[in-house]
Parts: sequence; C-alpha cells; structure tokens
Amino acid sequence: MATRLRIASVNVNGVRAAYRKGMGEWLDARDVDILALQEVRAADADIEGLLGDGWNILHDAATAKGRAGVALASRKGSAASAPLAHRVALGADDFDSAGRWLEADFEVDGKTVTVVSTYVHSGVVDTPKQVEKYKFLEAMLVRLPELAAHSDHALIVGDLNVGHRELDIKNWRGNRKKAGFLLEERAYFDRIFGEHGTTIECVDSTTGPGLGWVDVGRQFAGEVDGPYTWWSQRGQAFDTDTGWRIDYHVATPALAASVAEYRIDKADAWDERWSDHAPVVVDYSI
Repeated sequence: MATRLRIASVNVNGVRAAYRKGMGEWLDARDVDILALQEVRAADADIEGLLGDGWNILHDAATAKGRAGVALASRKGSAASAPLAHRVALGADDFDSAGRWLEADFEVDGKTVTVVSTYVHSGVVDTPKQVEKYKFLEAMLVRLPELAAHSDHALIVGDLNVGHRELDIKNWRGNRKKAGFLLEERAYFDRIFGEHGTTIECVDSTTGPGLGWVDVGRQFAGEVDGPYTWWSQRGQAFDTDTGWRIDYHVATPALAASVAEYRIDKADAWDERWSDHAPVVVDYSI
C-alpha cells in the first residue's frame, strides 16, 4: 500500500513576520510531512522556536544577515524520517549560494526521497544581480542530472523567480523585458523540462540537451492560465488574480508519476495573507 507524502513549499517573506500574520495556524491545519521554506530571514533559534519540538529542522542562512535563507523540516512521527544527509553546495567554489540551496535525503517507506528547497535570485536586468541569477541557473543545469542519478525520487521546490511560459504570468506581454520573464531565463526551463537526452530548441533560439524533469504544477493543472502563486503587494493584483506562477515543484519522472493531489493555498482575501506567495502543497504516493 502506498504511503502519502505531503510536501509543502512557500516563500514566507520573513518567517517571523509570517507567523505573526497567521502562518502557524495554516501549518497546524495542513498535516504536512516535509516543509520547505524560502526567504526565511531569521536565525536557527527563531525557526526552532516558531516550529516547535515536533520538527526535524535544517536551515541554511544567507551570507548577508537578514537576506534570503532556506529551510527544510520533516515532521516527527510523519511519513518522512529525520534527514539522513544534507548538502548546501551549488556551483563553483567561488560562487556564493548560501541561503539559496539546501538538499536533504529522507527515508519514506524504504525509499530515499531527496528534496531541495531553493530560492533563485530575483535579478534585475543589466545589473550584477542578473549575472548572479544566470550563474545560479547554470549551476542548476549541472546539479539536476547529478540529483536524478542520486535518487529517482528527487524534487526541487521553491521560489524559482521565473515564469516559464506565457500561461505562467497574467500580464506576460508587459513583462517580456523584465527579470522573471526574459527569454534567456525561460530557456533554462525549456531544458529542465525538455525530454531527456534530446536536443531542445529553446525560446531564446539557443539549443541544448533536455534534462527530463517534470513541472508538477503544469502537469496537474493542464494548459490553463496560472494557477498563480505570487501577487504584487501593489494595487489590486491579488484581488484581480494578476499573478505569476514562480513557485514550483520540479520532480524526477518517477516521483512526478506518483502525484495524487496538487494545491495552491491562496488566501481567501487580501488581508488574510501571511506572505505575498501562496504555499504549494503536493501529495505524493510513495
């Protein structure tokens, strides 16, 4: 009999502020087995105090205090074990990925499930921030095949800060020259989701081998607008659902085939949000 593994991922936009606004109540109600957080912006003691003793917690803080930060937590007594091992290195030795990439191996019903919580740079066109973003995406292209070889049940979750296709951004026409929807950024995702081993013609006219990973959100939702995971704090973006789908579950084919349920926990009203991102919650049958 298959084991249900519920994995939730969310950019909390500061975990202490999120808890003040109601994140704890959401978590208590969702029966999550593995929780992935991005933009934690807090110390280990803060996270441990907020989540409590019922979780096995891993946290990688950013080099700059108060910035970025990613975490993974498995609920004690749940389908997922305590982490068997974890890793934080990504890219070349001189590349600072601290606070943006955290891998952990968990045992679920005798299988090793590898989960990565990641927070890709937002980037700004024609600035060093965009250069760092491309370095990060390039490093992902190298690391993903290694992860797939490590475990056929591997998953990248988090705020990837790129809308892959026009379906992923409500106002895509107005964002074609902005970070988050540049052709060069989207091309990386063409390759990540492209058929394994085949030459992929990317949206920016470059070519490269496909990696064969699966966009769980798009697989589950189908060819529809969104469903979105982030809305600007400005104007009426949330109320009019003028959003971006930039928070992903990116799975190996074997894990993607086990998806039983995919949900975006969008708040019922603007003033009930505890982050500008909504949690992405997926049930896998292991």
